[in-house]
Amino acid sequence: MKIIEVVKVSLNSLRTNRLRSSLTILGIVVGIFSIIAISTVIEVLQKSIETGVSQLGQNTFQIQKFPPFNTGGPSERAKYRNRPDITLDEYYKLKVKLVEAKSVGAEQWNFGKQIKIGNVETNPNIQVCGCTTEAFPNNKWTVDDGRAFNDRDIQRYENFIVLGADVAKKLFPNKNALDNVVTLDGHKLKVIGVLESQGAAFGNSQDNFAIVPITTFQDFYGKRSNSINITVMTHDKESYNNVIEFAEGYFRVIRGLKGNEENNFSFFSNESLLTQINDITNGVRIGSIVIAAIALLAAGVGIMNIMLVSVTERTREIGIRKAIGAKRFNILTQFLIESVSLSLMGGIIGIILGVIVGNLAGSLLKATAVIPIDWVLIGVFLCVIIGVTFGTYPAYKAANLDPIEALRYE
Repeated sequence: MKIIEVVKVSLNSLRTNRLRSSLTILGIVVGIFSIIAISTVIEVLQKSIETGVSQLGQNTFQIQKFPPFNTGGPSERAKYRNRPDITLDEYYKLKVKLVEAKSVGAEQWNFGKQIKIGNVETNPNIQVCGCTTEAFPNNKWTVDDGRAFNDRDIQRYENFIVLGADVAKKLFPNKNALDNVVTLDGHKLKVIGVLESQGAAFGNSQDNFAIVPITTFQDFYGKRSNSINITVMTHDKESYNNVIEFAEGYFRVIRGLKGNEENNFSFFSNESLLTQINDITNGVRIGSIVIAAIALLAAGVGIMNIMLVSVTERTREIGIRKAIGAKRFNILTQFLIESVSLSLMGGIIGIILGVIVGNLAGSLLKATAVIPIDWVLIGVFLCVIIGVTFGTYPAYKAANLDPIEALRYE
């Protein structure tokens, strides 16, 4: 019997027992849907995260007071909070020592600020960064109009400001922002540049900030308003890990840490953040796989049950086919294909629903739609395995029916 004919027979059998077949397929749908939906959401999140954390330039890392993620309890948070702030003096000392790096910059942040000009003002959610000139390339900040401030501006505590694209559009919707004077916390600042747009990550704009010289920032908010982040760019990917080791050693010396004392500072990089995020998402994925495995096991038992019923109902048909020359292999193949077809039907429905629901969840974050090809292929493979595994016994039973006894079956 040709495969196409076998598939037709299988589909006819499923149509004959629609309710029973639907309930059997439902288990496969739930199992495969669980895997594909979670994998799609995770892949969407990872792409958004990669976009979000890639504000750091290539081959760039940061030294900061707090780790990128803190999953510990109150005592762990207290430990990090009690670390000494990183100061501008420590930055300058490291900059002199770390000759292995391409550039070493410093940045200091304040959040929830409002910038005004005349009667026009931003929402009170602007991030303000005080930084050195090196922070621009280290963070991939590119000036679209005007200029960035220079070392002389920093040394002279100039009241200059570079606006993010969204801030510039808000304050100057119909005119050029350059050379205008804006107000930040009562301080007058001259706009000398506007940055290129960096787009959005997780549905949030990455252009809702402004930059001032770090000396000006500290003049406004105090030298110890919060800890400084030191940004380091290496010459190339090959020297990246070595420069991190040098930076760690130099900064330990600068802070006077002894050999048996742990670091009282942390490293942050695109890679380290993604590694930690992957650790979290892997746990979620494992949980979804466990749930899916239970559903698929139940579905497999359902497939075996419906195939055994099918064998019983078609006993005379099997007897007739054997009587006119059908071999065991033909019968075995037919029932295996029926079992795999049943499993694949549920799997395909589960895959389609999983991709749709996963991307709908991702769209809430304004993330780009993705199709997790690897997990789709895994889902199809699982369906075939389930169909073969749980269809083998019914197929074997059908193939080994005695044709005389089968013909007598009522």
